[in-house]
Amino acid sequence: MDWSLFFIYLCACGAAAATGALFPTGPWYEALKKPSWTPPNWLFPVAWTSLYVLMSLAAARAAMVEGAALGLALWSVQIAFNTLWTPVFFGLKRMRASLVPMAGLWLSVTATCVVFFTLDVWAGLMFVPYVAWVTVAGALNLALVRLNPEQARQATV
Repeated sequence: MDWSLFFIYLCACGAAAATGALFPTGPWYEALKKPSWTPPNWLFPVAWTSLYVLMSLAAARAAMVEGAALGLALWSVQIAFNTLWTPVFFGLKRMRASLVPMAGLWLSVTATCVVFFTLDVWAGLMFVPYVAWVTVAGALNLALVRLNPEQARQATV
């Protein structure tokens, strides 16, 4: 594996991760009604750090395989949706609107995982936890919209 590629992909993940620092959860999120299965707050940075490392390793492995263009293009799409979701949900507080980038994120992560499996089994396996996490995140996003209909309709900035 080319470690310089790993660090390049990790930098892209770092840009996505920075949106979490730019748009923290804060009192607005804390006041929302949440489903009983909401992960504890401490789990989010742990999960995302682990996922960003796995995503970067997977992309670096896939990049070394001939014919990886589609997989890497999909990787680029998923990191773009990943970066977009936080400012829409936490920055603009547009829970309903954030379902659009969340849907794009889930589709692009799943597609990346499938393509990575065809390129390199380990790269595909490294994306499985990401598919699972984004599935939970999407379900949580939808549950928050349903549990907080007044907040979901408002655009409080």
